[in-house]
Amino acid sequence: MEIKWLKTFLVAAQFENFRKASEKLFLTQPAVSKHIRQLEKNLNIPLFKREGKAVSLTAAGLKFLPIAREWMAIFEQRMDEFESWKQGYHRKLTITVAPQIASSFLPAILRTFMGQHPDIEVMINIMKSYDIGGEISTGRADLGLTRIQPVQANIQTELIHEERVMLVGSPFMHRNGSIDEEIVLTTYRLMTDNHPDYWNDLLPRIKSFYPAVQTMPVNQVEGTKRFIEEGLGVSYLPISMVKEEIESGKLIEIPSIYIQPPISKTFLIVKVATEEAQLFSRFLKEAIASQ
Repeated sequence: MEIKWLKTFLVAAQFENFRKASEKLFLTQPAVSKHIRQLEKNLNIPLFKREGKAVSLTAAGLKFLPIAREWMAIFEQRMDEFESWKQGYHRKLTITVAPQIASSFLPAILRTFMGQHPDIEVMINIMKSYDIGGEISTGRADLGLTRIQPVQANIQTELIHEERVMLVGSPFMHRNGSIDEEIVLTTYRLMTDNHPDYWNDLLPRIKSFYPAVQTMPVNQVEGTKRFIEEGLGVSYLPISMVKEEIESGKLIEIPSIYIQPPISKTFLIVKVATEEAQLFSRFLKEAIASQ
């Protein structure tokens, strides 16, 4: 039995149409039919009913479908492992991380960690903080880094970092003299929704002092920073997200008057602390502590 027969069978079973299967697989329709006939001959039973140009799964085809899916999944997993071995990897670590973390302090830490542990294949999945707890809970990732505390009860959560949040704007705003919180929040739009944790509490506080503040939801930090650089508005962002831009003069910190900026938190979550997860957790916490 050949893998290509199984792959053709799975696609043909999905569409129950050999023509569509051939288009999906970039094969000729006769080649699809040949693969199916060879598989049926090997199994000694028909997998499809053929009525003119229409095809549909037989009872045997329906029974064989989950078996074929399982075999294909195992094959692909083992081939991935073999490919990793060819590249020199002997261990794997899957990290699911929030966008705000992936674009701030994590890349530099990862570069050093991977340099010290070249045998560990690190895979990064970036997704919203709200979804990371579920990824760890179901075992789809070994370790998670999120901006909010997850609700799942079957995972371990540790607060590993707190940092101050600052009100930032564009250097263009200095053209008319000095600026502060009151000037920018009554003159420019306030970009919100770019952090999963603090806006629900922060925005009502801002509105209590500045009822006429105009808001502009931007649910992505990199977009927020770019808009601010162009003078479209201001926002409250964690210092790690804007450190480089402030140092290079692309953004400026705006002094507070009435609004106490919130604290941004980073949580590390695991379900089963694998050796690789423990190794990275220790390295991460040491790196953060030394900053």
